[in-house]
Amino acid sequence: MANFPSFNQEKVEQALDAARRHNETVGIEASDGSPNILGGGEYAALAECISVTVKDHKVCLDLPLGIGSVCIPIPISVPEGTAAQACLSICTTWGFPTGVKVTISVAGVTIISKTFGKC
Repeated sequence: MANFPSFNQEKVEQALDAARRHNETVGIEASDGSPNILGGGEYAALAECISVTVKDHKVCLDLPLGIGSVCIPIPISVPEGTAAQACLSICTTWGFPTGVKVTISVAGVTIISKTFGKC
């Protein structure tokens, strides 16, 4: 099994904590007791950005929340060995994690955006 770059678990926990705090602030119920639709929308918090390298026209990562190892295809126009940045956002609804979003950028330009689960 290959060892792929991964994101710091403490940073993932901090993003989850921000989502929980958001949910506590907004609240599940509106003042009249009805469901608070403002709280039920997606909330995505950036966990961390890491440096990665394009290999075989893909970027492979280990993702948290039980998702595991994934390889994301990169456009062929991006040369082999290109330094890139992979950023991880944790997606939640009502403060519960529902998925993750990975964005891959080269020279500050986002070239890929991929979600796993619901974001």
